[in-house]
Amino acid sequence: MAPADQTRKAPTSKAISDDTASHLLAWYDTHHRELPWRITPREHARGVRPDPYRIWLSEVMLQQTTVEAVKSYFRAFVEKWPDVEALAAAPTEDVMKAWAGLGYYSRARNLKACADLVAARGGRFPDTETGLRELPGIGAYTSAAITAIAFDRPSAVVDGNVERVISRLFSITTPLSEAKAEIRAHVERMVPATRPGDFAQAVMDLGATICTPRRPRCMLCPLREDCSAVITGGPENFPVRLPKADKPLRRGAAFVATREDGAILLRKRPEKGLLGGMTEVPTTAWTARVDGATTQAAAPFPGDWRYAGTIMHVFTHFALELEVFRAHIKGDALAGYFWSPAHEISGEALPTVMKKAIEAAIPGATKKPSPLSTKRPHD
Repeated sequence: MAPADQTRKAPTSKAISDDTASHLLAWYDTHHRELPWRITPREHARGVRPDPYRIWLSEVMLQQTTVEAVKSYFRAFVEKWPDVEALAAAPTEDVMKAWAGLGYYSRARNLKACADLVAARGGRFPDTETGLRELPGIGAYTSAAITAIAFDRPSAVVDGNVERVISRLFSITTPLSEAKAEIRAHVERMVPATRPGDFAQAVMDLGATICTPRRPRCMLCPLREDCSAVITGGPENFPVRLPKADKPLRRGAAFVATREDGAILLRKRPEKGLLGGMTEVPTTAWTARVDGATTQAAAPFPGDWRYAGTIMHVFTHFALELEVFRAHIKGDALAGYFWSPAHEISGEALPTVMKKAIEAAIPGATKKPSPLSTKRPHD
């Protein structure tokens, strides 16, 4: 005989009613995450409304990045640039420096372009998905999130956490890569007319804290009575994923040149392309598709190049292995390069892969100096 739970029928989309949304919102009122860009349910009930600038900024930062990684970046950004007009007035180089380490640097370029456009239009963000999608860097997910969370309009917000919750709630057996439209349709039917912004955040919080990828805490879930995956006993089987293809491995070399006072020779990458507009040490001509040279013979200028180690970095579509070499250089910076003083390295717009290369050659060089250590070379 089948266990009693398995005799229950899995819910249909019609069965996921306003009552289900109410259960989820009640759970959210008590168990919501405290996030620096978010207003709480209690504040919302008092009439406090989210700042569209802060919601937009957080959503752009959160694309393909974890909440924990974003918190400190978000706080630093709003401290420097508290509104969209301030961000628009900032030099692009300063924005790229503040973004360094968050990855996916086209987001930073689009962030600045979007701020410029919104500021030019009077500093007000559009309050519809259609209007928001006309802005640089805002796609289907981000426009839906801003519309729901910042303007409290019914909108189907679907991120990775939501995909996991809905896949389990309805036991969706279609592979996730092909189930996007099906999942979105379920979410559209679930969004309540009241508090749609809190509902969107509630589903995301549920996925992040209860309906986790591994070992979901189903007994604590406010939707467990309706969840098909709980009824059938296999929540970890969802969402269904196709096997991942192996990422190609690319190789190259990086050259860390230093001056007697500890300055490091850097250059700026072209605005377009991988890591566009970011700062780097000289490297060989590797790309996502081809390898670069891997020996000191490929150095862009003469020097006493010595092997300093090998670093690995994984991009979205490929992995990169760089042989790192270090040399001491005298004289002025060569054309296209600049010397960055040792105490300023941590503030340069260095992507993570370049920080790894510098750290391999000079351990601790990219770390922020201690507030108690203010002495600089030749002070």
